[in-house]
Amino acid sequence: MSVVTVQLGQCGNQVGLELFDTLYNDVQACQKKTYAAASCERFFYQTEDADLVARAVLIDMEPKVINQNFSKTAKSGKWKYDDASSFNQWQGSGNNWANGFYIQGPRHRAAMEDILRREAERCDGLRGFLAMMSVAGGTGSGVGTYVTQCLRDVYPKSFIVNHLTWPYGTGEVIVQNYNSVLTLGRLYQLSDGLLVHENDTVHRICSQLLHIKDISIADINMVIAHQLGTILQPALTADSNGVYSRNPLGELVSALACHPEYKLLSVSTIPQMPSSSIAFTNFRWPALIKHLRQMLISNTKMEEGINWHVRPLTVSERTRTLTGSSVNTSLANLLILRGKDVFSAETGWTDQFNMYTFHTSVQSTNVNLNPTTLGNFANAALYSSWLSPKDAFNVWKCPVSFNKYEKTATLVSNSQALIEPLDNIVRKAWSMFAARAYIHQYTKFGISEEDFLESFAFVEQILSSYSQLGCNG
Repeated sequence: MSVVTVQLGQCGNQVGLELFDTLYNDVQACQKKTYAAASCERFFYQTEDADLVARAVLIDMEPKVINQNFSKTAKSGKWKYDDASSFNQWQGSGNNWANGFYIQGPRHRAAMEDILRREAERCDGLRGFLAMMSVAGGTGSGVGTYVTQCLRDVYPKSFIVNHLTWPYGTGEVIVQNYNSVLTLGRLYQLSDGLLVHENDTVHRICSQLLHIKDISIADINMVIAHQLGTILQPALTADSNGVYSRNPLGELVSALACHPEYKLLSVSTIPQMPSSSIAFTNFRWPALIKHLRQMLISNTKMEEGINWHVRPLTVSERTRTLTGSSVNTSLANLLILRGKDVFSAETGWTDQFNMYTFHTSVQSTNVNLNPTTLGNFANAALYSSWLSPKDAFNVWKCPVSFNKYEKTATLVSNSQALIEPLDNIVRKAWSMFAARAYIHQYTKFGISEEDFLESFAFVEQILSSYSQLGCNG
């Protein structure tokens, strides 16, 4: 069963290219035929000449990045895009959501829908669309939202998951916060789930964990693609009866987005380290699980600098806590484990101090004689009280190692993790709106101040809903 990836704007097309490269390389390194076949069925198809072609549609209002993607895939000779599955124009959206949504999108709707329809009909069994876009610029945010609306109209029963890249907090585009609020105000009502990557967090991963000195856009995209790959590649679910799941988007949404007011999904993956260090490191499932759980509780975006002092609140403590605490409360969590000995991940001893045990010090490892189990993720104290932990927590497993790591643990969380960055976006956008800054640049493309206010109100409601997760004891 197949997923059509829709790459929108400069960011969506650059991340999409890196994602397909990651998926392809993972399959080529794998010796398991069933795993490779399941992955290729999802993301690629084969031509009569045995060429591997991505199930993707590339859309941008400028040709530069799409042309670069075609050039890079042609030079690599590994896989390619279909020449007929791209759409571009010669004038961008000017970093303006209204231009993309009200002008560029409707003007080219017929042409874009025709390409999307051809790609969907090429699938023997369409399982949904993965729309990749930025929320900061014009084409990714504006045209991306419009294309998502078209997909919802044309394919009302298909799953639609949007992957959103959030801008740096210090700013890439002066109106990025406007674009972000307008995107979320519309997209939240159209999408089944919003997978979010924050540029600031990914940048810190590149700097502090991967030790990259001069961080480029390609480095950022590599980290995002790695994390997305750990989510999207085949895995065994609790109900799959030993067969790799065939509906990745549907099962992702079912596991995490069980309520229409809660669709924001954050991603954490461990380990992440320079490739030169991987060969000298021994990974242990209990330690990986323990660290990932504490990252969730303390809302730490990466394994370096975890706050070990934060603990889940009891029900009585939640009842007494009228204001927000440092504990990150979840609606639902999905833990995805990939690699060696994955079916024995429930038991074992945990490292007391370090997540990794180097070969040179295996004999002197200190251990805590309290076993760490996956059941700790099902602790009711981690979750909102109105959903049973057995329904709120799911585990997917795959015995195939991913992207050179012997063991990989990824947590996809529908929790309060994104409250702070979202609140920052809304606050900055409202400050500009109150001063009427740049409003005329939007109203000239057909958006009204009432439309702005509706988006603000909708996003404020999202913030309110997530803020209340930890206060309903």
